[in-house]
Amino acid sequence: MTDMTQPRSSPLGAFERWLTLWVGLAMMAGLALGVMAPGLVQAIAGAEVASINLVVAMLIWAMVYPMMVSVDFGAVAGVARQPKGLLITLAVNWLIKPFTMALLAVLFFDHVFAPWIAPDDAQQYIAGLILLGAAPCTAMVFVWSQLTRGDPTYTLVQVSVNDIIMVVAFAPIVALLLGVTEIVVPWQTLVLATVLYVVLPLAAGLLTRRALGSPARIEAFATRVKPWSIMGLVVTVAILFGLQGQTILDRPAIIALIAVPILIQSYLIFALGYGAAYLMRVPHRIAAPCAMIGTSNFFELAVAVAISLFGLNSGAALATVVGVLVEVPVMLSLVAFANRTRARFPETPA
Repeated sequence: MTDMTQPRSSPLGAFERWLTLWVGLAMMAGLALGVMAPGLVQAIAGAEVASINLVVAMLIWAMVYPMMVSVDFGAVAGVARQPKGLLITLAVNWLIKPFTMALLAVLFFDHVFAPWIAPDDAQQYIAGLILLGAAPCTAMVFVWSQLTRGDPTYTLVQVSVNDIIMVVAFAPIVALLLGVTEIVVPWQTLVLATVLYVVLPLAAGLLTRRALGSPARIEAFATRVKPWSIMGLVVTVAILFGLQGQTILDRPAIIALIAVPILIQSYLIFALGYGAAYLMRVPHRIAAPCAMIGTSNFFELAVAVAISLFGLNSGAALATVVGVLVEVPVMLSLVAFANRTRARFPETPA
C-alpha cells in the first residue's frame, strides 16, 4: 500500500475460505502423528535453538513473508497521521491484558476449579497463564492481519512498537504479577524470535519489492505467494498438535480446564480492542489487526520463560502450551467475525 487510504489486498480465495476445515484436519493429523510416529515428533522437537523450534520457525517465516512483500516503507510515515489504532493496541496489550489474564487465572484456579485441582498445581497453572498474558503476539498476527485484509505497513509498525516495549516491560510485569523479584527472561529467545519472525522476513520482502519493481508486479507476486502463508499455518498446527499429542490424550480434563480462562481472555481482549476501534471510527484494515495483536500471544517467549522458571514438565509450561493449542481455533473464529463486520467500519479515518 502506498497511501494508506485504500486497501489493495485481494479477497480471500477458496483455500482460505475453507481454512477452518484445513486446520481441523491438521489438528487430527497432528494428534495421529504424535501417537503413531513419536520418533519423528521427537526429532522435530529436538531441533531447537534458544527454546525456539527451528522447524516451526521456518514455517512461521513462510507465513509472515507474503505479507512483508506488501509492506511499503514509503507509507510508514502515514502511521503518525492515524495514531488511534496504535494507541488502542498499546493500551490493551500493556495496561489491560496482563492484569485481566492474572485475574481470570486466580478466579478459576484458586476458586472455581479449586475442588478438583491441588493448590500447588493451581499456582503453576496461574503462573503459566500470567506469562501468556504478558506476551503479545509478534509473528502470527501477520497471518491474522492478512486474512482480514489488514494494512501490512500499519501492522508491521504495531508489531515493532510492541516488540520494543516488550523488551523493557515484560519482565517487570511478570515479576509484579507472579510476586517475585527476579525473573530470568531468556533474552536470546526474545531477540532470536524478533529476528526470525520480523527482521528477516521484512528484509526479504523489501528485496523482493525492489527486484519486482512496479506495483502491478508486486501485487501479482503477493497474490501468488499468499496461499503459501496459509499452508505454513496448517502445517504448523499439525506439528504443534503432534508435539503435544500424547499430553492432550493423557490429560484432556486438565487441558480443558486451563483452556477456559484462556478462551474468556481471548474473546474479552478482542472485544475491548475491536470495540474501541469501532467507537473511535478506525478503518477496518487497521482495526482488525490492532485487535488481533492483543488477542494472540507470543507463545515462544511464554513457553521459554515457563520452562526456565519452573521446568519442562511443570504445570506452568503446560499452561503456556495449552495457550498455543487454543489460539489457532480462537483466532480463526475472530478472523471470520472481523470479516463479517467489515462494512460497519469506515474506509478512511474519521
